Amino acid sequence: MPDYKAPMRDMRFLVDEVFDFHTSYAALGATDASPDMVSAILEEGAKFCEQVLAPINRSGDEQECQFDNGVVTTPEGFKEAFALYVEGGWNGLAADPAYGGQGLPHSLGLMISEMVGASNTSWGMYPGLTHGAMSAIHAHGSEAQKQTYLTKLTEGTWTGTMCLTEAHCGTDLGIIKTRAVPQADGSYSLTGSKIFISAGEHDMSQNIVHLVLAKLPDAPAGTKGISLFIVPKFLPDPATGEAGERNGVSCGSIEHKMGIKASATCVINFDGARGFLIGELNKGLNCMFTMMNHARLGTGMQGLCLGEASFQGAIKYANERLQMRSLTGPKAPEKAADPIIVHPDVRRMLLTMKAFNQGNRALAYFTAQLLDQAHRADSAEAREEAENLLALLTPICKAFMTETGLEVTNHGMQVFGGHGFIREWGMEQLVRDCRIAPIYEGTNGIQALDLLGRKVLGSQGKLLRGFTRIVHKFCEAQAANPQFSTYVSQLSGLNKQWGELTQQIGMAAMKNPDEVGAASMDYLMFSGYVILAYLWLRMALVASDKLAAGSGDAEFYQAKLATCEFYFKRLLPRTATHLAAAQAGSDCMMSMSAESLAF
Repeated sequence: MPDYKAPMRDMRFLVDEVFDFHTSYAALGATDASPDMVSAILEEGAKFCEQVLAPINRSGDEQECQFDNGVVTTPEGFKEAFALYVEGGWNGLAADPAYGGQGLPHSLGLMISEMVGASNTSWGMYPGLTHGAMSAIHAHGSEAQKQTYLTKLTEGTWTGTMCLTEAHCGTDLGIIKTRAVPQADGSYSLTGSKIFISAGEHDMSQNIVHLVLAKLPDAPAGTKGISLFIVPKFLPDPATGEAGERNGVSCGSIEHKMGIKASATCVINFDGARGFLIGELNKGLNCMFTMMNHARLGTGMQGLCLGEASFQGAIKYANERLQMRSLTGPKAPEKAADPIIVHPDVRRMLLTMKAFNQGNRALAYFTAQLLDQAHRADSAEAREEAENLLALLTPICKAFMTETGLEVTNHGMQVFGGHGFIREWGMEQLVRDCRIAPIYEGTNGIQALDLLGRKVLGSQGKLLRGFTRIVHKFCEAQAANPQFSTYVSQLSGLNKQWGELTQQIGMAAMKNPDEVGAASMDYLMFSGYVILAYLWLRMALVASDKLAAGSGDAEFYQAKLATCEFYFKRLLPRTATHLAAAQAGSDCMMSMSAESLAF
């Protein structure tokens, strides 16, 4: 298994130099997040991930979770690692101090989540789902619910899940069958079954708090009749607040999966389980979206996390593996052959990995800064602006980062050649673990429909214009920069095409709604490539300024400029294909009968 090392230099480049998190923290009143505090947290987080989580990644994959008569046992070391995580205060890093959290910015918590996911994706699912449950309860729960559940979730003695999917429905939640019957004491009796519940049952915490979508017997049809309930595995003791009587919740089985094998993916059965309404009746989907959006950003991060782990393994191997001679003559004449890193095709794969990883990290941190603004900005206008940008970027983060993350892990395995296909080298696990990311938390096709149909066309272009204006102003400011004028012109042209493409699809959809579904995935990928181009230019400008000032670390900054050049010349041209495909219309997809597809 590749040894994971947190990419601290690149993380600090974004935090300190590109996005200037420290000035942002000060402006938002996050005074505890001083530069020294942030540095110390990142250093200690890196140590925990490198020394505690990474060593049990491969063994967790091999041992998997074990199921025995409703009881799920996590792999060796997982429970102990979680205890250390809780003891270190990591679970409540960005949580509300009113319920035991440290109140640090959400962006800082996301940086820790990146290191956790890169070192051990399966293990990271357990606190990841808990953080999602915490966000939903914090946003929509009553004060009594927050005191009862949020305090325990924050301290990490209890963990959380979200229970949406049923055997007959995934994305189409309007047809769920789980029922909630009102009780005389104000609680509800829930009956039904949910599948694909990550961290639904395990041995790492004292209690598991399920957030469950269900319908009342007289609820309106469709999604307008969905309510959200807190259903704990053990009911809180009214006197002590600790886990008390066992509730009517059980694990029926766990799934045997292609990847993330050490994450318990459960069938959870509710047999007259006692639940408590969170938020308003029939408004459950709105409440759950708080958790789902948190989870979608976290899932997008998994593409970056696994891509980073794969790149670290591939770059080390490419420098050590000897095969053939360079086409331009021996580079290591004292050895039997040259290291494969001298070959252009290996460079192509490594630079593709590097460009996507570092670009996606910039996208994640850009989005994280918006999260801070949405939660902490003084003015309602600033909060709304951030929320609008988050609405646009969330489906792009989830889908683009996982699509490219999967490409990156595939390249990493390819760099190893035949050894990449062998379990002992660890590269194939990263591919397997990454493969779920484009599927769960709303498939990438659903993310694309959400982006184009709901966010862009649904807002009549308002959400898109909020971002394209940022890019337009950036291009105007840099138009006369001789070093980057070609790239600025390229970005400016694509930014204009983005708006034109949106109008074309919108006009076509007025005649045929299938045009939205036919164009949506290519539209999303086009959007992602343009966003990364903007972010790569921002990074390149900083690197260029640092080199001009002789600020040191010249090799790092020169590598940034070279990777930016690679991105613009070798990856950004993919936008032409996505543009043409998005403009091709739906006829070539939909005119063939369903029966004919089989031939």
